Amino acid sequence: MSMPRHYVDPAFSDLPLDAAADAALTRAAQLGASHAEVRVERILSQDVTVRDRALSGLHVGEDLGVSVRVVHDDTWGFAAGPDPTPTSARALAERAVAVARASRALRGSPVQRTDEPVHVGTWVSDYLVDPFDVDVAEVVGLLLDRTGRLLDDPRVDHATAMLQQVRESTFYTDTAGTRTVQQRVRVHPEVEALAIDADARQVETLRSLAAPAGRGYEYVTGADGVHDWDAELAALPELLAERLRAPSLPAGRYDLVIEPTNLWLTIHESIGHATELDRALGFEADYAGTSFATPDGLGSLRYGSPTMQVTADRTEPFGLASVGWDHEGVAAQRWDLVRDGLLVGYQLDRSSAMLLAQAAGNRSNGCAYAQSSQYVPIQRMANVSLQPAAGGPDAADLVADVEDGLYVVGDKSWSIDMQRYNFQFTAQRFHRIRNGRLVGQVKDVAYQGRTPDFWGSLAAVGGPQTWWLGGTFVCGKAQPGQGAPVSHGAPTALFRGVSVLDTRQEGRG
Repeated sequence: MSMPRHYVDPAFSDLPLDAAADAALTRAAQLGASHAEVRVERILSQDVTVRDRALSGLHVGEDLGVSVRVVHDDTWGFAAGPDPTPTSARALAERAVAVARASRALRGSPVQRTDEPVHVGTWVSDYLVDPFDVDVAEVVGLLLDRTGRLLDDPRVDHATAMLQQVRESTFYTDTAGTRTVQQRVRVHPEVEALAIDADARQVETLRSLAAPAGRGYEYVTGADGVHDWDAELAALPELLAERLRAPSLPAGRYDLVIEPTNLWLTIHESIGHATELDRALGFEADYAGTSFATPDGLGSLRYGSPTMQVTADRTEPFGLASVGWDHEGVAAQRWDLVRDGLLVGYQLDRSSAMLLAQAAGNRSNGCAYAQSSQYVPIQRMANVSLQPAAGGPDAADLVADVEDGLYVVGDKSWSIDMQRYNFQFTAQRFHRIRNGRLVGQVKDVAYQGRTPDFWGSLAAVGGPQTWWLGGTFVCGKAQPGQGAPVSHGAPTALFRGVSVLDTRQEGRG
């Protein structure tokens, strides 16, 4: 589908961006900073929630501010404020230098950053309709209709519909000469149906499978043809009723055919986080964990079967982590993390790239990002995806190759250890496979494994026709904590002999 050309929101581009940046960069240089960068951001957000047939929540937010980061005497300094004017930016430059001077005595190693090309330009993400151009009454009406259609079925006791949307406008410039403006839009529409079996004292829920995406309002309505909302709303009541009456599954080892609607989260936790170099070097050890995929295994660590090809990509169309440039002015790019099952790459920003001797030419691959202008950029995840097989099978072919197994649909809960090594995942739906055919849902199921064993059991990946882009609006990291949006693509994939738990039995202990 051809996308119209969009422009940066005038409410942002009309701000005194150049004047504020020049004031800050000039003052930082006068104070002896060897490097300075200015970032102005305006982030608009809107969250609408409807429960049953009534509006239950509406939040509209704006985050506007400016930050100045400097290197002074080989030490970082950072300051931020809400007023993107020359006077404010100049004062922030002075404060950032003062922070660097005060921090000098506590500094470990001197700041080192990769040399990168200078960029000047504007980038806007692809979408048809800016969701902020849509009247909120229309949004509420759409969500009310969706909960009403679910509640019209007597098998549904409660229904929730929601829409999250964000428009993020960013200006970046630094003393090297990079000066960029970019804007991206993202949306996350969702519905959930709930059923109660009072006699059996059971409650079950099912959510829609539409992923958050770097798309516009056309994705929310289904006008772009990407997600069939009518078909999903029609199917949810029967799927939910089937889940409510589904039997448990005995624990054991089963072949799994996993849809990308579930596999994206396994990729996120066991590959995406594990291949962030700062984690692999131990920098996140006191909060969100490290990684088993340490640099001594680069080029030799057997991450999975030879079928496994994983890329990181900041340019993926409609990806939540897709940008023109990162928050250090590095151009978006694509590279390999796992090739033929071997660990071959990491996600890097300009500082972490200096710590990896094997990095080609000590270059960043554009993974610096801050939640807003009020935060320091840190190394964040690109869109990390498992690649399909050219001419590969469809989901039905993969199911036909399984005698006794499970077909796994939709993400739900998860758990993984601090080294991204031992994990457990559940799903919205597990369908039993018998002799190559789906024979009904089962519940109280989780699959578990160790990362290299699980990916080592990857026997086949589907073709491009099975590939799908999932993701999350908010991936947490760092202290103070920051959130970042990120997408993960995958084909439907077949795994042999995976350990499966009966969660009800496990809960009884």
